[in-house]
Amino acid sequence: MELRSAGRSIALASVAVLIFSACSGSSTPSPSAAPSVAAPSAAASAAAPSAAASAAASAAAGPITVGYLPKDIVNQYFAAAKTGVDKAAAETGSKVIQVGPNEAKPDLQIPFITDLTTQKVGAIIISADGKDEVAPALKLAMAAGIKVVGFDSSPAVGAYDVFVNQVDFSGVGVNLADWACELAPSCTGDIAILSAAATATNQNAWIDLMKTTLKLDKYKGLKLVDTVYGNDDATVSTTQAQGLLTKYPNLKVIVAPTTVGILAAAQVVKQAGKSATVKVTGSASRTT
Repeated sequence: MELRSAGRSIALASVAVLIFSACSGSSTPSPSAAPSVAAPSAAASAAAPSAAASAAASAAAGPITVGYLPKDIVNQYFAAAKTGVDKAAAETGSKVIQVGPNEAKPDLQIPFITDLTTQKVGAIIISADGKDEVAPALKLAMAAGIKVVGFDSSPAVGAYDVFVNQVDFSGVGVNLADWACELAPSCTGDIAILSAAATATNQNAWIDLMKTTLKLDKYKGLKLVDTVYGNDDATVSTTQAQGLLTKYPNLKVIVAPTTVGILAAAQVVKQAGKSATVKVTGSASRTT
């Protein structure tokens, strides 16, 4: 079996720099004009935490409390992402509170946003399970003077001060199509997508761009037969992957642009004894 992982330690020290800088300033940027900041490239990611942490120390006026709210607290991708924030916070004596649901569901994030607002934290870092669902609670937090920084999966426009885009979405879409093409025999055959939550803005953007790429003549031999969602839950993702193998006996590639999904799909293919005929590819964080 060939499993392609875009492995890198996701360092969000750059997010912390933006938060600390914003919290030390006297004005709040307009959400409608909130900048989208690209994260460092994979080659530069190793150096990002220490450099950004030093910058954060000089940018911050003093210690603050930051609420870190990932899609869920089970996915190791978000544990890797938190390392940069922790390093930057340590430089300023700031405190990071990690909260979040056990499942990646939009409604489960809302109580945590409300609680962080009640605690009057200085800032909230969030990867939104559903951009529209969490928006009202985030807007209330902003109205209370809390800086909101989105990363990975963006809240709705107007519900954040800054969004940090960790990758070029168009690049991910092309890569996913290319990897499927490389693994399918002669770039032909049935392929399927196993995504995270259906409401994840980043996953949806990547998938839409992958679909656009697949329309090019180079990929005319590939047929996207289905897109299913595992909700970043290992059990659900496993069930979905098993369903793909059953429903599509001629399946050649499963594309899983999510850490939980790619692992589940790889395990299902191996256990089914189909490693020689079904390949797994996608993107994931490297946690070891």
